[in-house]
Amino acid sequence: MRPLWKDILTAIVLGLLLPGVLLNGAALYLDTKPGSLIQAKETMPERIALRMYLRDQDGGVAMLDMDTYLVGVVMAEMPASFEMEALKAQSVAARTYTHKAYTTGGKHGDGSVCTDPGCCQAYLTEESYLAKGGSPEGIEKIRSAVCATSGEVLTYEGDLIEATYFSCSGGSTEDAAAVWGTDYPYLRAVSSPGEEAAVYHMDTVTVTPRQFQNALGRELPGPPQTWFGAPSYTAGGGVDSMTIGGEAYTGTQLRSLLDLRSTAFSFSAEADTITITTHGYGHRVGMSQYGADAMAVAGSTYQKILTHYYPGTTLTQIQP
Repeated sequence: MRPLWKDILTAIVLGLLLPGVLLNGAALYLDTKPGSLIQAKETMPERIALRMYLRDQDGGVAMLDMDTYLVGVVMAEMPASFEMEALKAQSVAARTYTHKAYTTGGKHGDGSVCTDPGCCQAYLTEESYLAKGGSPEGIEKIRSAVCATSGEVLTYEGDLIEATYFSCSGGSTEDAAAVWGTDYPYLRAVSSPGEEAAVYHMDTVTVTPRQFQNALGRELPGPPQTWFGAPSYTAGGGVDSMTIGGEAYTGTQLRSLLDLRSTAFSFSAEADTITITTHGYGHRVGMSQYGADAMAVAGSTYQKILTHYYPGTTLTQIQP
């Protein structure tokens, strides 16, 4: 018969060791340290498993995990040096755009998005991001922003919104109707202060009168100082329309013809030079990325940033 004292000793040893073994096993499973399980639950939100279709340059389409894809989008669309709340706002806007394409067909008709920022959204692999000067710390910061908002999208009256965004506004965003001719109640001109750090907050280019006429594709009568009529402006401060050389143009037409950074522009003419000054960079509809960062620096949460640039929308948690 086994001595009683051995059974008692075995029970004592197991009582002392087993809780530690279980705790450390749980810690390994959660990729954290013993004693920090509650903190890990609070700081590492459960990711929502969504899918999306990514179109490559050859037209092939692959299914990817949504948040994995969004890390590549945010790496390409916004500097990792921006505030965390701005990166979160960018993550939600990009997820909304991607999920709307997935559920409605999008621009390509099959639910996919491409990597052309002029069509859909920019995208970088981690290897490309590092090759362009990005850092591993930047990748992890962006990954944290994406994961912290996992599954969150913007809706208006229950429907996914057109979550457009751009680099900087020059002080005010623009009504969607002024740019694309379609009105969206949540894409209105709103103030966007604090963007002075943006590279193209204001930009000036100088061309010759001949270069200017070539861009318009016509000969203009008289000296350059007489070419420009007084412009009318949109609610967001962009050029709505103006007359040049006796012919009327819309602001969006002139931006395209002259390859301008935005529709917020002005002309100054002399006999041998024409100076064009632009404010902002992009279509200026929706969220200004530099404006979002300025709001974050001032203490705004990503929820407040999104409410400002997409007024009337609701932050909604979607499920797979």
